[in-house]
Amino acid sequence: MAGLQRIWERVRPLSISLLIVLVFVAGFVLGSQRNPLLAQGDTAAPADAAKAFEPFWQVYNMIQSTYLDRDKIQDSKLVDGAIKGMVDTLGDQFSGYMDAETYPLFNSDLSGEVEGIGAVVQTDEKTKAISIAQVLEGSPAEAAGLKSGDIFLKVEGADVTQATQFDLVRLVRGKEGTLVNLTMQRGDQTLDFKIIRAKITTPVVESKSLDNGIGYVKLRSFDVNAYQEVSSAIEKLGGKNLKGLVLDLRGNPGGLLTSAIDIASMFLKDGTVLVEDFGNGNTQTYKTNGKYLGYEIPLTILVDENSASASELVSGAMQDTGRATLVGVKTFGKGTVQTWQQLVNGGGIRLTIARWLTPNGHWIHGNGVTPDVVVEWPQANRDSENDPQLNAAIESLTTTISTAKAS
Repeated sequence: MAGLQRIWERVRPLSISLLIVLVFVAGFVLGSQRNPLLAQGDTAAPADAAKAFEPFWQVYNMIQSTYLDRDKIQDSKLVDGAIKGMVDTLGDQFSGYMDAETYPLFNSDLSGEVEGIGAVVQTDEKTKAISIAQVLEGSPAEAAGLKSGDIFLKVEGADVTQATQFDLVRLVRGKEGTLVNLTMQRGDQTLDFKIIRAKITTPVVESKSLDNGIGYVKLRSFDVNAYQEVSSAIEKLGGKNLKGLVLDLRGNPGGLLTSAIDIASMFLKDGTVLVEDFGNGNTQTYKTNGKYLGYEIPLTILVDENSASASELVSGAMQDTGRATLVGVKTFGKGTVQTWQQLVNGGGIRLTIARWLTPNGHWIHGNGVTPDVVVEWPQANRDSENDPQLNAAIESLTTTISTAKAS
């Protein structure tokens, strides 16, 4: 597998870089955008597939020869439908096909700017309902009154309850200044929203000094600049002179694998960060990459139900190695690896190719990472200035600092 350029669904989701504007929470990806194993030359039909595809060509020929409006049918649309159906049959919410119109929308997610409403979405593993995982601060979605947990029912009057994330995002995104009409479910209510799309640019990192020499850094996504921005923020807060650090990964849906390894390496001098298992007996181990900051300051990581993919990778590595205390609630639970590949028709495919394991061999898929200190913070109360999870993180750090002094 080529290198480390893997993406996890990020918004930068709905990719956030939090530049996201309707990106997939759930990390989204963890796969190279250009996988050499899926080369352009792999467009020839396998020799042993001819028999299996006879029904496909039978239907294609029937449409071309006998369908009433066959003159109006484009071959490209038939191919798009066939590919989409083939990938959807896998039953994997993290694999999907994007046609030539949709692929550029997702391929730009990690570029730093997105046009849309400014919300991160996720799909419920059981019900398949697509809901808002996070509303970006200052976004059109926030101004319109959308909230985390709202479920998409209709876009422009069209039912989207059976839509994939790819289809939904394609419908909701659009040019800056244009209007999109949404119908959402909130509890027992059905609510309509008119939202003017905008160009979304959100800082990837936020930081501040807390009491008692403790620093706070919030990382919104694992984009290409994550290491540089986090390390710079820590240095400005005091660097090695800090008494403790809170790294907030709540609502962080993931991003680049390289950036996740960078962030883990920032706090771990050496050792394994994750292992990829390709299901065929082959594995690949990723170790720290030498970007250790050299700070032995106590570390607490905040996580929640929307911390996904790369966030879980870093949290799992920190927990397994004992480097950090995790505070919050159980994470999203995305433990698979995807690869992105552009196709010869201009479209693209995102395909699950492996599962990833924590340093101790745990597969968190569907289960998430359970914090060392569990602190609930219901969505309904999150407009409050009081943040019980952050308070618990500070308390944990204060205890650790006091214990270190005593010893």
